[in-house]
Formats: sequence, structure tokens, C-alpha cells
Amino acid sequence: MTQHQSSHHTPIPDPWRFEKIKLKSGITLRVARAGSGPPIVMLHGFPECWYSWRHQLRALSDRFDCVAVEMRGYGESDAPVGVANYALDQLVGGVADLIEALGYHRATVVGHDWGGAVAWATALMRPDVVDRLIVMNCPHLERMSHALRRNPRQMLRSWYMLFFQIRRIPEWAFRRHNYEALINALRNGTIQKNVFTADDLEYFRAAFRNPYSLTAAINYYRANFRTGFMARPGRGTWIDRKISAPTLLIWGEQDFALGKELTYGMEPLFTGLFEIKYIPDSGHWVQQEKPELVNQYVRDFLDAHPIA
Repeated sequence: MTQHQSSHHTPIPDPWRFEKIKLKSGITLRVARAGSGPPIVMLHGFPECWYSWRHQLRALSDRFDCVAVEMRGYGESDAPVGVANYALDQLVGGVADLIEALGYHRATVVGHDWGGAVAWATALMRPDVVDRLIVMNCPHLERMSHALRRNPRQMLRSWYMLFFQIRRIPEWAFRRHNYEALINALRNGTIQKNVFTADDLEYFRAAFRNPYSLTAAINYYRANFRTGFMARPGRGTWIDRKISAPTLLIWGEQDFALGKELTYGMEPLFTGLFEIKYIPDSGHWVQQEKPELVNQYVRDFLDAHPIA
């Protein structure tokens, strides 16, 4: 018997509890919540769930009220039917309503991948609810919009966004062999191997057990490809505003889907403080691949920029 397995070893219980929060729109979101203190709202990406933030829930709940959202459409959160329910303005409204339903006026908003897109959009559309902004491996939406129209390398990397516009076929492809394609996207996108245990991957499979969840998740792409940040909505719209909240961007450099060049020269997009931290030996799933380093960067940033 190894020391790890010995009868004297008592695992530390996970700090989170689950709550179902009903928003004023009528949608109910499940959240994993841990700790107390100033609120941090964490938004996951595709094809993930609240569990993507397990390392951050454990590390930050000693000082913060950490709320890892199961995004609309995923897992035990409501999955409203129809593409329009997944447009960015609906998703941003959901974040603002959630902060209010939790009993706060403002929160630190953290997002990765699609959650990062929603976090950027929240800081642009609803700056009144964002104290501080932390985004991981998702470019500023103005930069992504530009790259999808002008950067051939990024256009090739984003081929799957076009595939997702097809009806039904993406869902069929992902459902085959017990969601093998989704699991492979997680496993093969990591630079640090053995990041995901078999138990970890079961959490991500479970996020798609609701019959509509897969369509809901793909609807994020369908609702926003031609409009929102994927197309240029015209000058003077929300995407051209400057972000005033102190902002930290954390970027795993070996991202299979997003080029590092999308992060260059971003300073003009902010009126507030902007920092970027590159992690060379990480891929796209940065907060799961390099959790200790990510948690340290997050703590340092929050310490340096306390809420006024």
C-alpha cells in the first residue's frame, strides 16, 4: 500500500456546494460555489462545464466567494431551445442577472474560451457589473473579429466554426462513441499530458447528458458567427468601447485553436490597467494544465488591484 493510499490519508473534501440560481429572465443556472468574500464569477468554455474551474475553486475560496457557473445549455443549467437564446447579448444579460441574483452589484468576472468571449462582452456591454476582468485563452472580441476576416492562418484554425453552422451533423459527430470527439478535443489539446483523469472526463461527458445540451453548446457558435463578434457590426458599437476594468489576460502559448498573434498590441483597447501573462508550456486548457501558475497569477493580480 502506497503512502497515498494508506488508511491514514484522508482526502481534503472539495470545498464547493451546488446551488441553482433562478434569474429574472426565468432561466435557472446551476453553479458550484465555494468560500466567502468578494465575488468571483467563473465562466467556462466548450466543451466543458463548471468543473473546469475545480483548481481555482480550491485555491481561491479561502478569500473569495467563488461561483463557477454551468453555462446556459450545459449540464443541469437550463437549455432554452432556439439559436437566438445563445446570442452574446443574451449571454451577457445572464451574467449581469446572475451577479444581481447572488446579491451583488459587481463582481470579478473570469472566463476561458467561450466563457472568455462572454467575459469580454460583459466588460464591453455591461461595465457597471465588472470590477475586474480575467480572461484565459480567448482573444479580445475586436481582435477575433478582425482575425476571422483578415488572418488566413486564424481562418484555417477556426474551420470548426464553419462546420458548426451545419444543422444536426456536428451533433451527430460529437455524440458518436460516447462523445469520443469531445473527449479527444480535451485530451489532444493539452501540452501537459495526463491533465485529465478518467474521472475528470466523466464530468465533461455529463455536461451533455441533457438531450438538448449539445445543440445548445453549438448554438453559441451559430448565434454569433455572422453577427456579434464574428462579423464587423459597424463603428461606434459596443465592440469599439474601451475597457475600464483592470484586466488580466492569461495565455497558454501552444493553443491549437488560437494564434498568439491575436494578443499583440492590445493596450489601445483599454482605458484601465491591462496585463498579459504568457505560459509557454501550456495549450488551450490553461487553467487545468497549469493550475498552480494560473492561480498565482490570479492572486497576484487581485492583490495588486483591490476593489476600491
